[in-house]
Parts: sequence; C-alpha cells; structure tokens
Amino acid sequence: MPVTVVVGGQWGDEGKGKLVDLIAQEQKIIARYNGGANAGHTIVLGDKKFATNLLPSGILTPTCVNLIGNGVVVEIPKLLDELAILHKSGIDTQNRLFVSDRAHIVFGFHKEIDGLQEAALSGDDKIGTTKKGIGPTYSSKSTRNGVRIGDLQHWDVFEKRVRSLFHSLSQQYKLDGYDLEAELKLFKEEYAPKVVPMITDTVVYLNKALRRNENVLLEGANAVMLDLDFGTYPYVTSSSPCVGGACTGLGVPPSSIKEVFAVVKAYTTRVGGGPFPTELHDHIGSELGRIGREFGTTTGRARRCGWLDAVAVRYGHMINGFTSICLTKLDVLDTFDEIKVAVKYEHEGKEVDSVPASLEIFSEVKIEYQTFKGWKQDISKCRKFSDLPQEAQDYVLALEKIFEIPIRWIGVGASRDAIIIKE
Repeated sequence: MPVTVVVGGQWGDEGKGKLVDLIAQEQKIIARYNGGANAGHTIVLGDKKFATNLLPSGILTPTCVNLIGNGVVVEIPKLLDELAILHKSGIDTQNRLFVSDRAHIVFGFHKEIDGLQEAALSGDDKIGTTKKGIGPTYSSKSTRNGVRIGDLQHWDVFEKRVRSLFHSLSQQYKLDGYDLEAELKLFKEEYAPKVVPMITDTVVYLNKALRRNENVLLEGANAVMLDLDFGTYPYVTSSSPCVGGACTGLGVPPSSIKEVFAVVKAYTTRVGGGPFPTELHDHIGSELGRIGREFGTTTGRARRCGWLDAVAVRYGHMINGFTSICLTKLDVLDTFDEIKVAVKYEHEGKEVDSVPASLEIFSEVKIEYQTFKGWKQDISKCRKFSDLPQEAQDYVLALEKIFEIPIRWIGVGASRDAIIIKE
C-alpha cells in the first residue's frame, strides 16, 4: 500500500504545493487531510500562477483524482470560486474532485465569529488568525453541533442543523444583524446543486484504492510548528498538519504510510504572533522577505523572516519520522555573504533538546549558529546537484548531516521545473 505524506517542516509556507505538483505524475490519488481556506498553495504552470486554498495541489494534473478529506473544514463558496478559475483556464476537473461527506462546513457566521474573537485580543495575545472561520468551525465540530458536507444531501436535515448551530452561536456572540436566510438561500439554490455531485465517502474510496495498490499522496496544510498539539500553542492552527492528522483526517491506517516527505525552506518564515527564535529584525530579514517574496498567499500580509532553524526541523522529525526532505527556495540565499543555521538551543546555561512547550522558555532560548560561506551567484538555472556552486553544495550536504535526513529535492526558483532531484 504505497502511501506518501507531504508535511510542512516549519511554520508553513514552505512550498508544499510545488513538491506535490512535481510528484503528482506518479500518483493516482492526492488527498488533502486538514485545515481549510486558511492555507495557500501557489503553483506555477507555464506562464500562469494558480493560488489555491482548498483544492489539493494535484488538481492541475489531469491523471490525478483529488480528495478533500473529513479532516478539512470547507468554505463552499471559496471552493466553487477556485474551481471556476480553473475552468476558465481550460482545466477540466470533472470526476477528478471528491469531497468527504464527513468534512465540516465553514459558514459565513463562523468567519464573523473568527474576526470577533481576534478583535477581543490585544497586543501580543493576538493569534494572527486569517479570519477564515477555521477555528470556530473546528470548535463547532468539537462541541458536536457542526454541520457536515453530507448533510447537504438531505435539505430538511441540513437546514435544521444550520439553524440549530446558528442559534447556539448567537447566544455566545452578537450575531443579531447576520442574514442567515440569505446564506441558506445561497446554499439551497447555488451551492448544493454544484457540491452534491462531488460528495462521496472518501474513507471507502481511499481504502479501496489502497487494496488496489494504487499510489496515494496525502497532503497537509500548514506545518509542524503550527500543529494544535505540537506547535507553539496558542499561536497555532486548529488542526493537526502532522502525520497523525493524515490518518485521522482521511481514515487511512498508519501501517499504510511508507514515505513522509518534509518540505523545508532554506531559511525560516512565519506569520502571525508567537515566538520565533531565529527571526531577523535587521536588513537581512528584510532582504529575505523581499527576495523571497514572502507575502501570504491567503492574506497578502508580510511574513516574518529568519535563518533556518534546524532544531525545529529535528523536532518535527521526532514527531513525524521524515524519510526525505524537499529543500525549497535555496536561490533566495544567492546574494548573501554568510548564511547561518540554528543548530542548538540553550536556556539558563542548559541545552534544550527540542522545542519547549513553554512559550516563555521558547522566547528566551539562546541560539547557537553554524555559519556557512555564501555562493554569491545565481543558481536558478541549475538542474543537477553538480551544477550548484561548491558553497551551495556544501550547505546542502551540511544540512543533511545536521538534520540526519536525506535531502532529495532542492528548489532553485519559482517555476515548475526549477528543481533539482538529488541522487
């Protein structure tokens, strides 16, 4: 049962979509297992860029069937908008996209509540939510009054459950001015007719594919350091981007997973609040952001930038068991005289051997860096490892030793083919 999982190895925005797009030709099914429209993938196809939030990254590959699993929370109008953009570009998705009947629905009032919750926080307490309703929807799921995609197949049941959910939330939040009737009308007349044909039991669908020994790739949104359990809580997402989330978000057995690919940027970025030990507040951080075009696919907001944090990557490896790494955006480092990697945390004179749960400790750790000489030349045209300058090769080989994980792919540009497959 050849199942592969692609996991973000840092704080997200590592370029997972590009790796999935690269290896999509080898896959029969690509399935998304967590998150919602708060995640963004940008895939370059020829002279066109496609930014998706909900659609799996294999949607651009005609031979792939794409699944949205039960662990995803789905904002239906956003999903339909993304499909419409693809259709206008001549990309056929007919019979190539299926949505789990167990996936929960993000409603407009969830998004409104998301904004209200964030507005109630102040200063450093702000989470930095995308205000896409993700947290409130997972909250509804956990309190067992959420509404699932499969409910759309039975309108009377769907309407009853939506009204019950809205009534419950209205008692907690000021939603008096919210037009629920208008939203229900859209669901009945516009959304349901388009979505119902895509609804399926993705658990059965996937497990039948596994019995047929078909190649399946499971795609996570966000990343390890944003995991609800293992990330920098509370500055995290509301689901599990880790391998465990792939099992619970799709209903596949752990024993079926054979490969876990971590996507790791050659430096580190994050959005929103929370500690970030290697963050650079100087001109180097600004240059990383400028050269790397570090602006959120979903929100457009600038990302915080810093040197590569190998301690955080090794922590992610402990949890997920990475079998290979895809190192992205190596070309962003082309102009720097020196490049640094965080290889050790210390707190009060003692080594901290993982990412601490206490944000107070995490924000106080001292970093030990390993410094590398920059290569000071354009590597965007390199397509073999031997094409890279010696300094760039040395950097990659040193990272393999620091991570104790092989680096299999190296991203050297934005285009679809700007990648080195390292033998």
